[in-house]
Amino acid sequence: MISPTDIFSIHSQKQFEKIALKIFRFQYENNLVYREFCDLLKTEVAKVKSLEQIPFLPIQFFKSHSVLSTRDVVQETFSSSGTTGLMTSKHLVTDVTLYEESYRKGFSQFYGTIEDYVILALLPSYLEREGSSLIYMVRDLIELSRNPESGFYLHNQDDLVQKLIRLDQSGQNVILIGVTFALLDLVEKQEFKLQNTIIMETGGMKGRRKEMIREELHDLLSKGLGVSSIHSEYGMTELLSQAYSLGNGVFECPPWMQILIRETEDALSYVGPGKTGGINVIDLANINSCSFIATQDLGKKNPNSTFEVLGRFDNSDIRGCNLMVL
Repeated sequence: MISPTDIFSIHSQKQFEKIALKIFRFQYENNLVYREFCDLLKTEVAKVKSLEQIPFLPIQFFKSHSVLSTRDVVQETFSSSGTTGLMTSKHLVTDVTLYEESYRKGFSQFYGTIEDYVILALLPSYLEREGSSLIYMVRDLIELSRNPESGFYLHNQDDLVQKLIRLDQSGQNVILIGVTFALLDLVEKQEFKLQNTIIMETGGMKGRRKEMIREELHDLLSKGLGVSSIHSEYGMTELLSQAYSLGNGVFECPPWMQILIRETEDALSYVGPGKTGGINVIDLANINSCSFIATQDLGKKNPNSTFEVLGRFDNSDIRGCNLMVL
């Protein structure tokens, strides 16, 4: 059996592949939904010897099935936000310490010691509902910062404006984590010239504003906040790990997470660096659910293994990933 220590101490591609293949076999044996999916693809498990041969479960299965590789008691149920009337994804988490270890180690890798920062969160659409994995993570980061200035902001943007200016001018390192539409609201209210603050957008217009391309969005936010770059977080309800972009929309994964880019018209084939396709995520921390997920996002991988998110499949809730025809 793979232990959390094995997963979170990965330091080479060879080690990653070895553990990924072990987890694939474990999940095939113990996850009924994943096994049925693999069997429909006529997967010969004994012949799977590389990451590209592992079947990736379409993310839509989290809307209709309980995706579990264990019979342990469910500790947390994370759910996605969704348009009224549409089914939402549910991620059943039997060991929430795996999630905590994953995002704590991931944050530390990209940003260093959490106690060096004040964490401010502008996540109104997430705070207004139950079951957000993002809120769970950010609440914990706020507590770990051990700074009384850290906290959430819902609709009290005037208070946030004053605090941001005061903290930044005092030289305090700040990370402002915000949903896209709320950050746009913020820069329309006040123009900033922040020097000690990192802005991290988590995506999501949530129907509150028209969608815009990343370059346009980040240019607006950079100018309005007075920062040179906008950071981003790439995570989702169905995962226990996140990738981060420190600017320019280029994301990097922690050592226990990787992505592959599949062809848009043939979901069992892959494209090379620089070519656009569907994003498949390997999240080894998600051992008790499914570690191999075909998302509805479009992206491309760079030669150095960083990646960019370019959009979503058209009409994705209906068409989704073409593996769903099985």
